[in-house]
Amino acid sequence: MCGRFAITTDPALLAEKIKAIDEASSAGSAAAAPNYNVAPTDTIAAVVSRHSEPHDEPTRRVRLMRWGLVPSWTRARPDGAPDTKGPLLINARADKVATSPAFRTLAQGKRCLVPMDGWYEWRANPQSAEGVAGKKAAKTPFFIHRNDGGLVCMAGLWSVWRPNGSAAPLLSCTIITTDAVGELAKIHDRMPLMLAEEDWDAWLNPDAPLDPELLARPPDLRDIELRQVSTLVNSVRNNGPELLAPAKPQPEQTTLL
Repeated sequence: MCGRFAITTDPALLAEKIKAIDEASSAGSAAAAPNYNVAPTDTIAAVVSRHSEPHDEPTRRVRLMRWGLVPSWTRARPDGAPDTKGPLLINARADKVATSPAFRTLAQGKRCLVPMDGWYEWRANPQSAEGVAGKKAAKTPFFIHRNDGGLVCMAGLWSVWRPNGSAAPLLSCTIITTDAVGELAKIHDRMPLMLAEEDWDAWLNPDAPLDPELLARPPDLRDIELRQVSTLVNSVRNNGPELLAPAKPQPEQTTLL
């Protein structure tokens, strides 16, 4: 799965790097500061491809979105905010996005990329897998990232929720996950669906139907590394570069391929 990640590139620089229109900076500074511990419901920068005019070529755009999909049919609470009772839709399984009622329409025309420096995953410690009575089992956190420090772009879906009245619409997204492979499968059975740069336009194209091959392709881990990090990341109150530092005294760091 993907329940926590890091992104330290501000939206304007992100737009410049991926040759996109920056629509995020003018919308506010919520996602401008480096975030080393992105959690569900945080505002993040996502990449979409949209038309300016009905028949022009779609262009990449960086937009701010809530992480945790709010479907368009969600009812509004009395205060005007979306009623998001129930599980947060932060992840969508690759094998179900084309058929799930919550995702199938979005999969055909509202696909996005979620850029990140890397994501966190927790491995249950064998000696405490069952935990102690009344306590959760201890887990070891890892940070999974590119070995050259570059961005990783994950496949996602996005939605527009329009509240009653004149309030601005809410954009939200979910990250697609797939079966973990290699060393990552020893930590968790799911991982976010990484897309190579050559697949970005095909994935984002709002005029093209969903390509099932992009969902089914095994993850390429050749440039991916993982390292054990501090349990500071366990708390969303902690947010700084120290979360990415190798754990002490004997961190685990692995080049996957």
